[in-house]
Amino acid sequence: MLRNEAYADSNLLEEAFLPQTVESAPKKRSFSLKSFAEYFMQGVFLLCACISIICVVVICVYMFAKGCPAIAQIGVLDFLSGTDWFPTNSVPSFGIFPMIVGSIYVTAGAVLLGVPIGLLTAVFLARFCPERLYKLVLPAVNLLAGIPSIVYGFFGMVVVVPFVRSVFGGTGNSIITASIILGMMILPTVVGMSESALKAVPEEYYEGALALGATHERSVMRVLLPAAKSGICAAIVLAIGRAVGETMAVVMIAGNQARLPDELTDGVRTLTANIILEMGYASGLHYDALLGTGVVLFVFILILNLLLSIITSKRKG
Repeated sequence: MLRNEAYADSNLLEEAFLPQTVESAPKKRSFSLKSFAEYFMQGVFLLCACISIICVVVICVYMFAKGCPAIAQIGVLDFLSGTDWFPTNSVPSFGIFPMIVGSIYVTAGAVLLGVPIGLLTAVFLARFCPERLYKLVLPAVNLLAGIPSIVYGFFGMVVVVPFVRSVFGGTGNSIITASIILGMMILPTVVGMSESALKAVPEEYYEGALALGATHERSVMRVLLPAAKSGICAAIVLAIGRAVGETMAVVMIAGNQARLPDELTDGVRTLTANIILEMGYASGLHYDALLGTGVVLFVFILILNLLLSIITSKRKG
């Protein structure tokens, strides 16, 4: 009797677990398909990342392979510290120091004009702007990033150049004009990244400042702003890279004079403008010297990217 009951109980158990065993087969199959899709997409992402790295490596190899021999032939000190750029003379001279100084002046002016305005705009959008106004201001700021450089150049020629000429004197094609236009062009970068950095600060920081008796303005400026300094510094570094690499607008409004400026109303030629203005007819050592100019610019951009990586890594840490 006990054996029969045990045998019946075992049959019931087998019948109870049999449907679950049969149903588990499709689940294992779907899990394997899902795993295959995940591994396949991981491979696709890895391939895309490798292609990006390969592109950077190829550009670096080409620039240094073509530019460094020219720099060595001209002389590193003569190339970097020379003040004369006369590539078509019977005795050519290739000194890019005036272009380096011009790039520094124009970039510094753009940072001095654009960063304070962009940072204060980001603070306003993040903590002071009403919702209705926010929906109008943010798209307007983002629209600045989509305007082509040539349009900024035309605006500078038609509006800013006459204004600078009437107020500061000179021809109007000057360091001041280029700084104003580049300051406008870096605004979307500064505003967007700074606003994101401010919004990423935990709300507890702001609430804790209010609980200690600070006003809304003091809580934002003394607590949230220092807490977001890593993101703000990253925005400034990217803005500097944007200003250094700008070409078309600077060519149209900077004056393109390959000499050391004496005043802010003098025209200058930047590294990027030097390359684009003469690349069309350059040949021989002249062409290689322009590639050497690109190497100097490329090294400068790499340094900026390295600084950005250091800043972002400290932020994550």
